[in-house]
Amino acid sequence: MWSTLWVEFHMETIQVVLDSKLLKDTDLAAKRRKVNRSALIRHALQEHLKRLRILELEERDRRGYEAQPQKKAEIKSWEDAAAWPEG
Repeated sequence: MWSTLWVEFHMETIQVVLDSKLLKDTDLAAKRRKVNRSALIRHALQEHLKRLRILELEERDRRGYEAQPQKKAEIKSWEDAAAWPEG
């Protein structure tokens, strides 16, 4: 159990070079969120990596649809389902 916990919480120390303004803005944002600089940067990096993954998946889907476009009949059934009812 302890080895599993250690792996989950083990952190590596790295050096990151930031310009003065970015460092100041980072520290200000960390203070406002009541977290330390490392936590703020970790969270920002995690969010950025999630967005990159989503962009990769969207690009994969786009290429797939370009390689095998939907037939008009397939599109029509989705358009009918998404149409607002008239009333």
